[in-house]
Amino acid sequence: MLILNKTAGVFFKPSRRKIYEFLGSFHFHPGKLFLHKLVLGIETSCDDTAAAVVDEAGNVLGEAIHSQTEVHLKTGGIIPPVAQQLHRENIQRIVQEALSASEVSPSELSAIATTIKPGLALSLGVGLSFSLQLVDQFKKPFIPIHHMEAHALTIRLTNKVEFPFLVLLISGGHCLLALVRGVSDFLLLGKSLDIAPGDMLDKVARRLSLIKHPECSTMSGGKAIEHLAKQGNRLHFDFQPPMQRAKNCDFSFSGLQHVIDKMIMQKEKEEGVEQGQILSSAADIAAAVQHTVACHIAKRTHRAILFCMQRGLLQPSSAVLVVSGGVASNLYIRKALEIVTNAAQCTLLCPPARLCTDNGIMVAWNGVERLRAGLGILHNTEGIRYEPKCPLGVDISKEVGEAAIKVPRLKMKI
Repeated sequence: MLILNKTAGVFFKPSRRKIYEFLGSFHFHPGKLFLHKLVLGIETSCDDTAAAVVDEAGNVLGEAIHSQTEVHLKTGGIIPPVAQQLHRENIQRIVQEALSASEVSPSELSAIATTIKPGLALSLGVGLSFSLQLVDQFKKPFIPIHHMEAHALTIRLTNKVEFPFLVLLISGGHCLLALVRGVSDFLLLGKSLDIAPGDMLDKVARRLSLIKHPECSTMSGGKAIEHLAKQGNRLHFDFQPPMQRAKNCDFSFSGLQHVIDKMIMQKEKEEGVEQGQILSSAADIAAAVQHTVACHIAKRTHRAILFCMQRGLLQPSSAVLVVSGGVASNLYIRKALEIVTNAAQCTLLCPPARLCTDNGIMVAWNGVERLRAGLGILHNTEGIRYEPKCPLGVDISKEVGEAAIKVPRLKMKI
């Protein structure tokens, strides 16, 4: 619909014919009366084009999603201009399908919520452009959404979770620990200092050429590692978790990836295997990598729980850890976190796997939460821009480091 001109930094409207074709595709229901607030959520921050309609009671009235996974598997990673083009080709259809499934017309919406930060610039631009056209056409309030805030609040759609709670967000693009005190009130306890765990697992899978493995050819890198690890023996390789002496809640994965790359190169020489061929020890490497990542994430999360309890930010009787993001669907990592929460007498909650990855439901629900709280609802969208990089909440990670909390050693028998 709208096209963002990066050079000029302005939006250009498409032809009226295309607008009317789009609007004319909706079936209106003049006899229907909606008693709840209805929010359309649109998500295009990375490589999934998604939309959903959710009401204030948390009912998902309609949703649609188009995944680009197969395309990006072939290219060995996400190429931003390719992702942008695929978003452009699919966003109209996806929004239309979500609205049609919900039997809601745009005029019946209470607001339109869209992810505008953080994410891939070219991808964010497509969702924002399309949303602004709908907002302008139907004179609806616009609710800009922070991608990580949406992931963090998803649990309140599926479970009765009160503020405050601790959240661990782990995905291919993000890794952070934060205390959630309100809809838009976050204290950042720690984050990755380099790359995200999902990104690291994807890179290891590519280095191991797992796409050539008959059981993993259609899986993302992280899923391939998890699948193959079940067949391997993690004790055959000894990778040390990063930052063991740093008594904070930050994460690091690039150094570990470098060590793993060197080990893979060494094994290729030992086995007489060229790069691009599958090592006989691939399953053992996958198991060791997954275990090391799980232990690293678990220890930093354990420290975050202890910090929040010691500072009175979480009450031991009602402490909740929420884990979300694409990597949260990894069951091995979840089991490691279960060991931590059991030791800390904390409740572990995860949204359903399909809501851990990017989706339109979480964006719509975040819009509902903000609409109810009266936070960040725009009736004038002039000057609104996407933000590829954007921190979450108030950063108190330095204070966490200064507390230097020692974490008790736990046996990670998974």
